[in-house]
Amino acid sequence: MVLDAFSVRVALGVVTLTLFVLFCTSYRRTRSPYAGWWSVALLQFMMGNSAFLLNGTPFQLWANPTGNVLVVAGAFSVWAGARTLRDMKAAPWQLAVAPVITAGASVLENPASNVWSGGFVYLAMMTLGIALAARDLWFIKATHAQVHKALSVAAGLLAVYYLGRWVVYAVEGPGSATFRTYFGPAPSGLVSLVLLVTVSFSMTALSSDQLIKGLRERATRDHLTGLLNRGTFLDLATTELNRLRSTDSGAAVVLADLDHFKTVNDEHGHRAGDSALKAFAEACTASVRSTDLIGRYGGEEFILFLPGATQERAESIATEISRRMASTDVPEGVFFPTISYGVTSSFPADQDLHSMIEAADAALYSAKSQGRNRIVGTDRLGAAIIADGARS
Repeated sequence: MVLDAFSVRVALGVVTLTLFVLFCTSYRRTRSPYAGWWSVALLQFMMGNSAFLLNGTPFQLWANPTGNVLVVAGAFSVWAGARTLRDMKAAPWQLAVAPVITAGASVLENPASNVWSGGFVYLAMMTLGIALAARDLWFIKATHAQVHKALSVAAGLLAVYYLGRWVVYAVEGPGSATFRTYFGPAPSGLVSLVLLVTVSFSMTALSSDQLIKGLRERATRDHLTGLLNRGTFLDLATTELNRLRSTDSGAAVVLADLDHFKTVNDEHGHRAGDSALKAFAEACTASVRSTDLIGRYGGEEFILFLPGATQERAESIATEISRRMASTDVPEGVFFPTISYGVTSSFPADQDLHSMIEAADAALYSAKSQGRNRIVGTDRLGAAIIADGARS
């Protein structure tokens, strides 16, 4: 039996349109970036295959290259969606390079009379885009057991199929019996149809994963700065401190307070104040390691937990944060506040978190009483002395 390429493409278009409508609805409800990219990919696949239906007509001159470009763009949109599941983004130029190269190759090979204009490049780019998606799907961390592995295998098999198409195209050409029987438009459309339906059912699980992760992120993060909120910070820092205590390691705690922050709000408005808070959060993030914890402790006060850091190391980090904050571009006529720090450390970690925070808070009080815009370090004994002095 010989498959009819036109019928297969029509069926593929109908199924793609149906899936596109379903995933657009899902995206509007969940705002999952993955569902959004999958919807874009489906739209590109649908439009690309619709353009291929015009092969053999006077419109083939523009329709054939357009179809090649759209289908390749769809493959790279699938890759972009897979990257969002790993909290990564594809740069615009990365998504544009393959379609642009495909367009150039298609235009240069007489698309008015050659239905396989740019075919060599088109098949190579399809193989690359799908293989990249398979790779990123394999490495995501999903709560639905192994669903991402199954999707990765499915995408990998499709990449292998397109690799086979590319090799046979290069060796025997698109007119060979092998290519027409196993790798032509009809069989490739049928393979794509089966995989599209299979994969789309699994996509909902990954979209749900992304939605749940986003909700969990919003529950544990400060909405303005993106830093850990107070409760989450205290929970994570306590757990980490207990781990450090079991290994005879130490840690440092830094409390930071933006000086005269109310003045910024009063003179320049809350938008300027919000900008200052976000700038400080970015300075903190850029100055610490990925294993350190940063939280918004309350209002304009922030807290850092630095596993393995000595007092000197913690104070140098505070200095670096202030340096970055001072070098931040500030809107004209607005000033960002200076910062006061209270720093304490414990080696080994023989204090509980509450005691360390009390010590850092006492040191912060001392920094403010000395005129602000400074770093004051203390140990537990020093904190008690500062506290007694404040009470007397």
